[in-house]
Amino acid sequence: MAPSNSMPETMTAIRWHPPAFDIRVESVPVPKIQEPDDAIVKVSLAALCGSDLHVYRGHAGVDKIHISGHEFMGEVVELGSSYGAHSKGRPELYATLKVGDKVVSPFTVNCGECDVCRLGYTCRCPVGALFGSPALEGGQAQYVRVPKAGGTLFNLSDPKSWHSTLSPEMKEKALAGIADSSLLMLADILPTGVFAALQALNHPKVLPALSGRPWPASFFPGDVSTTVLPKDRMLTFAIIGLGPVGLCASVSLLDMLSEKQLPFQIVAIDPVESRREKAMAVYSKIDQAGKGSGKFIAQSIDDAKKTVATWTEGVGCTAVLEIVGNPSAISLAYDLVRPFGAIVSVGVHGEPQMPFTGRQLYNKNVSFDFGRCPARAMFPMAFDLLVKRQDVFGEVGGLDSLVDRIIGPNEAPEIYAAFDQSKIGKAVFDMWK
Repeated sequence: MAPSNSMPETMTAIRWHPPAFDIRVESVPVPKIQEPDDAIVKVSLAALCGSDLHVYRGHAGVDKIHISGHEFMGEVVELGSSYGAHSKGRPELYATLKVGDKVVSPFTVNCGECDVCRLGYTCRCPVGALFGSPALEGGQAQYVRVPKAGGTLFNLSDPKSWHSTLSPEMKEKALAGIADSSLLMLADILPTGVFAALQALNHPKVLPALSGRPWPASFFPGDVSTTVLPKDRMLTFAIIGLGPVGLCASVSLLDMLSEKQLPFQIVAIDPVESRREKAMAVYSKIDQAGKGSGKFIAQSIDDAKKTVATWTEGVGCTAVLEIVGNPSAISLAYDLVRPFGAIVSVGVHGEPQMPFTGRQLYNKNVSFDFGRCPARAMFPMAFDLLVKRQDVFGEVGGLDSLVDRIIGPNEAPEIYAAFDQSKIGKAVFDMWK
């Protein structure tokens, strides 16, 4: 399909240069359709994510100049030849996506047609790629090429094209009232936070506390066991890392626990005081229905260790959500988790080996869930939480809001440096500012 209007030959883009700490704002060619399944999106907003810092710091083994960023949204301005009514039997967007539609993209490409995608593991699609990597130019640019766009994008102009627990009417009303800076969170940080919380709360090692039946009876239907005391069912969670994804995980876990009306205590951990203050400000802003009846505190590493020891009489956490992605964070998770506990790690780990021996893991019966969030599969759950928690996700610039600021791309070098030093929180680029 032809573009909606004549596009320029060049555009502004934020590019990373090796070996490290080198972000430049440059003029580069506007991307073009390369494959029939491609779409070209005119980017309105793009965000800076904590995982962008792995490349920025030179820790990702990358040596190719490329456009940064994997969180973006915008307007479809050109479509490949696969799109239209003739594309029956493929993912719905191949038949319904139109030039002019407003879209948000998950941070990875996924075809939507293989068994991996059909099972919901969309981030590991065999033909997938990560935006903002040597394999695929990123979204911190005025235009971006989206391969396999019919299986990747979410069409915000047509909410009937994706499912939700909300009615179509409620979805349309919600979309009309949510700012783009809020919708942009659906690209990565909110689905990833929901993913971490979902895995932790539904892990088999957590079942005995949830069901009130000891292992392995917890896997089967039955009444609450008389041998399991009420105090045994107290769920103790630690969340390590209170950047934007850690905050999203905190809000999501609180929401899930409050809906299930379960007894819980959560310690959210970060060495940076300003991040702990933001976490408590966000928590204070959530209404009582979203907090449940449990405890939530944000503490330093040393204080959190003491708190977990006191809360659990030295046994440890039911589960730990590790959001950072480095050896010290995963070591802390191991120290805090109980025997027969679970560690859910969604932080992007690099080349260093895991800091454990087989003996350590055996001696504690620890279960690990590692890896990338299947953002497209998690989108409906994330959207529903975004609608519900506009008290937290709806504003910009406050201590109790997730997005700290919206800036133009020319400020990118300074913003990357400030984010790297934990001086600012979530930053969003208006690519046309």
